[in-house]
Order: sequence, then structure tokens, then C-alpha cells
Amino acid sequence: MTRAEPTQAAKPERRLRLLSCNILAGASVQRYSEYLTRSINAVLPGRSKLDNLDRLAEVLPQFDLIGLQEADAGSLRSGFLNQTRYLAETSGMPFWSHQPNRPMARLAHSANGLISRIEPTAVLDYPLPSRIPGRGALLARFGEGQDALAVMIAHLSLSAQARARQLAFIAEVLQDFPHAVLMGDLNTDANSSEMQHLFKKSPLLPPPQATPTFPSWKPSKALDHILTSEAIHLDKVWALPQAFSDHLPLAAEIRLPSHVAPRPQKLRR
Repeated sequence: MTRAEPTQAAKPERRLRLLSCNILAGASVQRYSEYLTRSINAVLPGRSKLDNLDRLAEVLPQFDLIGLQEADAGSLRSGFLNQTRYLAETSGMPFWSHQPNRPMARLAHSANGLISRIEPTAVLDYPLPSRIPGRGALLARFGEGQDALAVMIAHLSLSAQARARQLAFIAEVLQDFPHAVLMGDLNTDANSSEMQHLFKKSPLLPPPQATPTFPSWKPSKALDHILTSEAIHLDKVWALPQAFSDHLPLAAEIRLPSHVAPRPQKLRR
């Protein structure tokens, strides 16, 4: 009688849901002409911006980690409201952090933001290289050493030359993390030369397919990304149908080895 080979037990895993969203400081744009016709609204606070943030806050509890770009850190255009903190508190998510970038007097103050159900072990701010300073990347680390989950949130430059330098810097930072995620408005698609360099020099993998997110009213460009390293299983990526700015939010569901990163906290009510 032939002895059957013992079946290898599947390694325990757990799922996390991620969301990346360029929120345009709460402004809603529904066609290209509104960049001009509603330009005055971009630097003024208003009830419509709060209503827009409240709609987004209703969606956030579906996710474990949320990365924001173009959140206002507290200036005239937001009514001096820290929008990352407002979204975290309104949605009932327990942890938040932000990285203010490029203040423009008291008129506008953009920031990258992190909202999380998991408490970060550390949050680090990195200024990104650029001819015009003011871009940054926020790195949240969950756990320690090789068992840490590293999540970087970034909003890259419009210039391809600047993006190449920024992505080279990001690749250098993330190369020490086997379990890494890069999420944000990278202002380019995955086939660009600067993105190909990122995939060669970091543990991050190209996305399985392009997911258009811009412009939100007729998505045709895949400028927003949630990229993962090979040690993370990316189950699916999709754009939310709700438009909260000129970009659609990009969502992903990932599977991690059970020993990586702390457990998510229960939602506080």
C-alpha cells in the first residue's frame, strides 16, 4: 500500500482593506471647466466641502488603512480644519496622522494623511526630492523588523523628471521592507519609465491591471495606485464609484501572513 503524502496546512493569513484617495481639500469637481469657473471656491471654506468630507467619512469604516492626498492641514480654504483628523473622528476610526507639505501663506496647506484601524508602531516623514520643494511621503510602520508592514503614502510631482527622482528615493526606503505597500496619487501610469525603475529597484510589483481613477467624472487615466510587495497577496483592486474630488478613490484587499503587523482594533463607536 502506498503511503499518502501528508498535506501541507495552509499558512494562516488575514485580510486588510486599503483605500487611497486624493480629496482635493474637500472640493468637488465634475468637469474640466470647473477648475476655472470654481477656482475661487478652491481657496475659500464652505459648507459643500464639509458635506463632501462627511460623505467620504461614511465610507471609511469599510477599510482598515486609508491614505489621503491633498488633505488640508488647516488653512483658509478648509476653514482652518485639519481634514485628516476630521475624517478620522467623523468616521470613528481610532488612529490618524498627517504630513503637512507646501504651506501657501494661510490660504492653503496640503498634507498627506493616514487614517487607520491599526495603531502604527512608528510614523516617519520624508521630504521628496524636487526642484520645487514641498512634496513628501509619509511612512507608517506596523510592527517591528522583518515582521513589519510598511505603508507609504505619497503624492508625486507632475514632472516626469521629478517623479523619477522621487520614485528612486521611495524605492531606496522600501527596499528594506519585505512587506511593503505604496499608495497614492503618483501622477503617472504603471508603464512609465520611472515606474518601471521603481519595480526594478524595490520589492514592489506592477499592478495586475490598470484601474482608471482620473478624471472622476470620466475615468481614463490610472494615476492612483496601491502597489504591494511580493510577500503580500493582492486579492483585488477597484475604484469606488463615488466621486469625492477630481479623482475616484482606489481600493484594494490584501492578504498578509498572520505574523505580520499587529491586529486591527475594533471600530470605536
